[in-house]
Amino acid sequence: MIIIVMGVSGSGKTSVASGLAERLGCGFSDADTFHSAANKAKMAAGTPLNDDDRWPWLDAMRASMAANIAAGETHVYACSALRRIYRDRLRDGDSAHMLFVYLSGSFDLLEERLSRRANHFFDPALLKSQVDTLEVPTDDEAVTVDITPPIGTIIDQVLALVKRRQPG
Repeated sequence: MIIIVMGVSGSGKTSVASGLAERLGCGFSDADTFHSAANKAKMAAGTPLNDDDRWPWLDAMRASMAANIAAGETHVYACSALRRIYRDRLRDGDSAHMLFVYLSGSFDLLEERLSRRANHFFDPALLKSQVDTLEVPTDDEAVTVDITPPIGTIIDQVLALVKRRQPG
């Protein structure tokens, strides 16, 4: 099973996804590692990515997911997956093996979290751009989890959702 923990910057994607992978005893990948150096430089300079920037990034991540699926591995990814077209590209018609978990929170909470970050290439000023770009997933695409509780509680909630989704 592939679990994609998604949402805008500051939602806790990396913390939730890495904690979930640890609890599941499986692999974890942060989507940021699939970005080109040019994409990282753009974001660090406060320039939003466009779709031409994103397609190679999403395709590289999808190739990794396909390898996990082919190997029968459970793997957790942290990825913004802001638009349905991006989520569709990651799914590539393979919904049976994937679970998207959308981390949802208020703009004020997200902004406050980003203001505390250090040593990250994402410019907090890009939050508004991400929120404006976000197409909130529908219930047929993802399960939604509120980010207000402590991180351990969120991981527990996601783990319970994953266990309900796994066969036998």
